[in-house]
Amino acid sequence: MKCNKLTSLFHIIPPLVPVIFAVAASAAANPYLGAWALTIPGGGAGWLGVEERNGGLQASMLWGGGSVFPLESAHVEDGKLVVTRIHTAQSKDAAGKTVKTRITETITAIANGDDLKLTSVKPRANSPGEDKAEFTGKRQPPLPPAPDLATIKFGEPISLFNGKDLTGWRLLETRAPNGWRAKDGLLVNEAIQEEGKPRKNYGNLRTEREFEDFNLKLEVRVPKNGNSGIYLRGIYEVQVSDTYGKPLDAHNMGGIYSRIKPTVAAEKHAGEWQTYDITLVDRHVTVILNGTKIVDNQPLAGCTGGALWSDVTRPGPIYLQGDHTSVEYRNLTLRPRQ
Repeated sequence: MKCNKLTSLFHIIPPLVPVIFAVAASAAANPYLGAWALTIPGGGAGWLGVEERNGGLQASMLWGGGSVFPLESAHVEDGKLVVTRIHTAQSKDAAGKTVKTRITETITAIANGDDLKLTSVKPRANSPGEDKAEFTGKRQPPLPPAPDLATIKFGEPISLFNGKDLTGWRLLETRAPNGWRAKDGLLVNEAIQEEGKPRKNYGNLRTEREFEDFNLKLEVRVPKNGNSGIYLRGIYEVQVSDTYGKPLDAHNMGGIYSRIKPTVAAEKHAGEWQTYDITLVDRHVTVILNGTKIVDNQPLAGCTGGALWSDVTRPGPIYLQGDHTSVEYRNLTLRPRQ
């Protein structure tokens, strides 16, 4: 998934996992520490992570699509968590020159046990007044310890695609153009854009069935500058992108989008078939790309951009991103955890 280039705070500092385990001990002093699953205005999925560092609070947020990003500031005032987020608005002056304006959005949160009530206030960029929105959050359950994958058993393989049609799949956005079809035994997304015309936002495709923990194997072929994604349980995106030759990054092929960077670059050139072997167990993920383990049983701090919801406890579908570019998949096989 392509989006803004902001880097998650949790790629720069140690992961949030130890903080999550310590929440119970420090909640009495600060009930806002830890990870929160947000339902943002409009019903989209978001995430908020808060931790103590260097004598103060630091926080990161996910807002719908895109990457996890660091918040400008975070503190507790009169029992409320107050965080600020900086936006940059562009407008034209009288001479037609582009003018950039920094806008500070203030988000105030009130905790009631494991529930969070949040209010966002943001000045309007080009007119008087301000925009106000209310939304909610739920504390994420603590991350379980990393599972011993050698002891995990998986059931019989389920073929997710029959090679003939889209039986077992459906489009997520019912009004979006559908580029998905079965072609020559492949699951193909043809996201064709017409030169000189507005960009078409094609639909994403999901399985009818929903799953909890599983092992998923598939093959994918990405065109030059291609971009797609494989969502586990509908909330964790394993990146699919033409990133051959690029420096390691959490937005590269096989990374958990904006959250977990591959330990080694194992992607192939665009246009070549590539294999994925993905295991999701107890909110920990392992990714083997083209036979090389690039993410090794790592904890998932929360949902990624484009998630169907933010609840990390519920089962969900496999969904394939089709709203960016064309892409081809084949041999999609899933084995549920027994």
